[in-house]
This record gives sequence, C-alpha cells and structure tokens, in this order.
Amino acid sequence: MNITEPININEDSFDVAVAKSPVPVLVDFWAPWCGPCKMLSPVLDEIAREQAGAVRIAKVNVDDEPKLAARFGVRSIPTMVLFKGGEAQESVIGLTSKQNLVAKIERLKTAA
Repeated sequence: MNITEPININEDSFDVAVAKSPVPVLVDFWAPWCGPCKMLSPVLDEIAREQAGAVRIAKVNVDDEPKLAARFGVRSIPTMVLFKGGEAQESVIGLTSKQNLVAKIERLKTAA
C-alpha cells in the first residue's frame, strides 16, 4: 500500500505502523505549538508523496504521547527518528533541510 501522506501514530499504533513496516519509517516527534515543527511539516508532506511506497512518514504529537517520546529519548522538537526493520537507526534533532532528510532516507533504504 502506497501511503502518500504522513500518518499520525500513537503508542497503540506504533508497533504496527513502525515495527512491522516493510519499508523504512521516518517518525516526526512534534507539537502543535512548535514553530520549527510547523515549518518542517510541508517538507515531510512532500517527502511522503515523492517516496510513497519506499518510505513511510509518521507523526507523533509529543503532548498527546509523552511516553512514546520518552521511549526514544526525545528531549527537543522537532526530532525525527529513522527506523528500519523496527529498529531506530538515526535521529535528526531540530529543523533541517529536505535534502538532508532525503539523503538520510536514501542511505537507510540502501543499507543492508
């Protein structure tokens, strides 16, 4: 199934959406009041459309899911955690460029 937009996940849906995903997953830990998170959101939307079927973009609202944020050591937002095979591979903290995120996703897709 090609998902062309970010999906919202919570503690209950995390394992199905991330751990059991057949493709790498970028999880964006964000909050509605976070300015940099708002700036990053359209970039993640673009990546989700352009990489549909090859990567999944998921979003976790840290205000609603503090346990999930704590589970991955999220202390600052936005924080994006890249997963492959259900395992966290890399984190990106703070606002970053689309090119940087795409490069990290590409490395993750080609890693053994």
